[in-house]
Amino acid sequence: MLVRLVKMHFNASFIAEFKTVFKAVQPKIASFKGCTSVQLLQDHTHPEIFFTISHWQDEEHLNAYRNSELFKTTWAIVKPNFKIKAEAWSLLDT
Repeated sequence: MLVRLVKMHFNASFIAEFKTVFKAVQPKIASFKGCTSVQLLQDHTHPEIFFTISHWQDEEHLNAYRNSELFKTTWAIVKPNFKIKAEAWSLLDT
């Protein structure tokens, strides 16, 4: 099992739109082959910071998603609204 943790720091003006975008794509990500779950968390004291946590069967499935049209389309909307570059980690569930 591979856990993907992504930290995103947005411009304040994009927060509401990001929540709407994520709500629309979350079921599609969750149903992507090899994904067992995906969730969005918002920092308690810094509301412009979000984390996504997704669980994947393996790196091959994660990479298939990262190369998909769904990811590319979503990332094209999200990426220009980062306050700072996103950080991501792939972690083993031990």
